[in-house]
Amino acid sequence: MKGLKGKNALVTGASSGIGQSIAIRLAQEGVNVAINYRSSPEDAADTAEMMDKACGEIQGCGVKDLLIQADVSKEDDVIRMVNTVVEEFGGLDILVNNAGIQIESAAHETKIEDFDKVIAVNLRGAYMCAREAIKHFLERDKNGVVINISSVHEIIPRPYYLSYSISKGGMENLTKTLALEYADKKIRVNGIGPGATITPINKGWTDDPEEKAKVESHIPMGRAGTSEEMAAAVAFLASEEAAYITGQTLFIDGGLTLYPDFSEPWSA
Repeated sequence: MKGLKGKNALVTGASSGIGQSIAIRLAQEGVNVAINYRSSPEDAADTAEMMDKACGEIQGCGVKDLLIQADVSKEDDVIRMVNTVVEEFGGLDILVNNAGIQIESAAHETKIEDFDKVIAVNLRGAYMCAREAIKHFLERDKNGVVINISSVHEIIPRPYYLSYSISKGGMENLTKTLALEYADKKIRVNGIGPGATITPINKGWTDDPEEKAKVESHIPMGRAGTSEEMAAAVAFLASEEAAYITGQTLFIDGGLTLYPDFSEPWSA
């Protein structure tokens, strides 16, 4: 991708799943990547190892990696994390807000502490990371990119996951508002909205043929996506190929947001 080689990126929640694939893809594009993790340094080290291996397959890749522990729901952790990345890499060009959690519960039975926990990580954490990255972008007066990893559930309601859906709906407006506020400051803010994706967090259905078929029956393209497909979109949005795109969420969902139940003719 044009304009990525030599850039510095921070990917939150990069020790597994989509975040891990994003880190690997950015490394393949010649980006130095800071791998954020909350509680699993071993998994973060695995990400770094996979980055090095993937990068080694590309001549002249030669990127740096940095493992950094931080809980994005804690302001002090976020400030320390961004400052450390800037110090170690000499700057920050790309922030990928990927860290996220979900807690299943009927809305009327959801504990307020669980509700607050999801919002704190998925939405408040994304804002705090973006805030600190934007401060740095403004101080150095150079181009900066923020990419928020949202979900199809920023527009599709998800019963039993109210706090998750609210957090992703908020992320849509976070993306748009930051994009508008800083568009004239050479800062672009976009998001991707993954649909059903094969990742470790979804093993409950990806490893069960019957459940997997049930999920994929709702997808017009008839299959779940891969974390590598999500990472490819992030690399595009981070690159100069997307230099005129800001404030957008790109849905990567096999058509899940196309109201698939309406694919057959019907009359009201």
